[in-house]
Amino acid sequence: MDWSEQSTAPVGPIERRPFRVTHPFHPLFGQEFDFVLRGLNWHHDRAVFRDGADHLHSIPAAWTDLVTEDPSNVVAAGRASFRTQELLDLVCLLNAFHP
Repeated sequence: MDWSEQSTAPVGPIERRPFRVTHPFHPLFGQEFDFVLRGLNWHHDRAVFRDGADHLHSIPAAWTDLVTEDPSNVVAAGRASFRTQELLDLVCLLNAFHP
């Protein structure tokens, strides 16, 4: 086996793709960064990017325009504070404390 090959290294040129932070409460909201990679970190979908000082950072991919907006949020047009799944999760959490 040839150990000099790295199976995780990209093959060919790396495409630089900008993305924008879309979460309205995130301090980087509206800013654009160069996308480096996307992957699971502790079972969370994360986007890795470089800042202006060339440091690597990650952010939940759902807080960027890399992920299409949740249809519930589109239909609600800012009028709903929670998605249906979030409310169901809250009910389960409350039931755990008050059986």
